[in-house]
Amino acid sequence: MDISDLIACHDCDCLQRRVPLPLGGAARCSRCDALLYRSCRGGTQKTLAYTVAALFLFLIANIYPIAGIEVQGNRQVASLYDAVSLLWEEGHPEVAVLVGLTTMITPIIQIGLVLFLLVPLHFNHLIQGVVPVLRILETVRPWSMMEVFFLGVLVSLFKLEQLARVEMGIALWAFAAMIPLLVAGAMTFEPDEIWEQVSSLS
Repeated sequence: MDISDLIACHDCDCLQRRVPLPLGGAARCSRCDALLYRSCRGGTQKTLAYTVAALFLFLIANIYPIAGIEVQGNRQVASLYDAVSLLWEEGHPEVAVLVGLTTMITPIIQIGLVLFLLVPLHFNHLIQGVVPVLRILETVRPWSMMEVFFLGVLVSLFKLEQLARVEMGIALWAFAAMIPLLVAGAMTFEPDEIWEQVSSLS
């Protein structure tokens, strides 16, 4: 048996033989039932499209205001950066760092790494450092919690409506659209397909 036919489960390290799958099929670990790999031809193209769209929405979400609040004729708008800065100035540096990390830093790292992998492959260029990039991606993804932030902002804005006039900013809608794009990108992201493309170019 060729060693390339073997695959180790990411969850329980069980070593098992790789088998061919029908298009759209998925292989699961015989011990813990964790997902091993999928047969999703063209998945990298879909992931690239989702990620590029998510990048544009991420930029919009960080440039434009999240919400505007009007109280007695005084109107103020706040962006994501303003929210992080306010948390820091109000004496909550831990919360500010956590919000900035999970909603600004981690998502752009995730998007950047995926683009670093897939853009060269899209133009049939060989890339270096696939293994460390894939490892960093696996480490970074659990820290991207924009959906938690989005729900928290919605709850806060609905509560503020009792005290002031609240306007949803374009950044909030960009966040709402970006979350499913990142989820779709993660679902179509298949490292095996990346390895096949890298092997064909080497």
